[in-house]
Amino acid sequence: MEKYKCKSVGIIGCGIQGVCIGLQLIKKDIPVTIFDRNDPLSLDFQPASYGNAGHFSPYAVLQFNRTDILYDVPKMLFSSYGPLALKWNYVTKMIPWFLHYLKNCNKKSMLHTAKHMNQILSLSNDAYEEIFREIDTTNLIEKKGIIYVWTKQNLKSRELEIKVRNDLGIEQKLLTQKEVLELEPNLKPVFDAGVIYESAMHARDPHGILKEIFKLFLNKGGKFIQENITSLKQISENQTIIKSENEEYSFEKTVIASGAFSKNLTDQLGENIPLDTERGYHVHFKDMDHLISRPVIFLDKAFGMTPMNQGLRVVGTVELGGLKNPSSKKRIDYLIRSAKELLPQLQNHEDEWLGFRPTLPDFLPIIGPSLKNKNIIYAFGHHHLGWTLGAITGKIISGIVAEEKTNLDLSPYSSKRFN
Repeated sequence: MEKYKCKSVGIIGCGIQGVCIGLQLIKKDIPVTIFDRNDPLSLDFQPASYGNAGHFSPYAVLQFNRTDILYDVPKMLFSSYGPLALKWNYVTKMIPWFLHYLKNCNKKSMLHTAKHMNQILSLSNDAYEEIFREIDTTNLIEKKGIIYVWTKQNLKSRELEIKVRNDLGIEQKLLTQKEVLELEPNLKPVFDAGVIYESAMHARDPHGILKEIFKLFLNKGGKFIQENITSLKQISENQTIIKSENEEYSFEKTVIASGAFSKNLTDQLGENIPLDTERGYHVHFKDMDHLISRPVIFLDKAFGMTPMNQGLRVVGTVELGGLKNPSSKKRIDYLIRSAKELLPQLQNHEDEWLGFRPTLPDFLPIIGPSLKNKNIIYAFGHHHLGWTLGAITGKIISGIVAEEKTNLDLSPYSSKRFN
């Protein structure tokens, strides 16, 4: 029997998911065209793949569907300057997402999410290493691990996280306050203990890495069209149509990798997927990257600091408010104040940024075919792990497109769980 060969693929979205998917498909000699309203090589390209924390986090199996976090949510939402905020004009639109979230906020669902996040996270670094061997990563990647610190205030949550990761065989090294300070002596000791994930790495320039992967995709024969895609549909067994504001394009298969903007397209396909967005912020402290050697995350305050080429990037907070609300000065102020509490040497900041993390209420991504249109394939909903999961998602989706067999259990990532 002749082996199946896909004739053409269109990808909607040129963030880290879309670029990695395109690269893996090109490696299989499948013609690929990526669409995005912005050019990834331009300075104006600032999606989540640009402004994220830059962490490659293969250990991050635990998400927010936990009862220990659920009890604190109301208190955090009503605080003007806390790690979690809600835009009150968005409350009614969040109700479907919250109802699904409450359904998944229990120990059984938490462990289900952790198990199936671990399945793909455990493969994530190796998938990136394959790509890094083909691009110039000079001054783009550092492999010094990632540190998390905390106070004694939420020890039960920390103990839960450590136990679940231990049970899944994830390497982690607990640190005393003294041991953290030996690694990062500039930190103010406002924490009590921590953990280091020594196999983790971080990006010195996430946009720089994205551009290198994108250029590799183009050099291998991939195509890019700068268009704002407004609709798509499957019109026959082997033809999908992508429409922009100006043109119409035909492909055998189409991949939706548009992050938080994917819902508009899936709604058109008749699938009611409860995709929403965690709004995240960052600021930079120019020339302050020397203050720490590796990323440091303060769990009590829900923010992190990453040394980057642009300076010290401070990222964090979760704001529920959709795609259209303006940015919040209070979120920026919270990051600045929290960072200076941990690193008093910090001075003036610059480059305030707001980005959108595509989030599903069970905190598993959707990776796989549309239920109603088998030639339209989904790759979104990676929440704050989109950067970490880019390369492995590319390998998985390319295998689905090529109709290859896999040893992975992909059923937990299907959109079927919401329909």
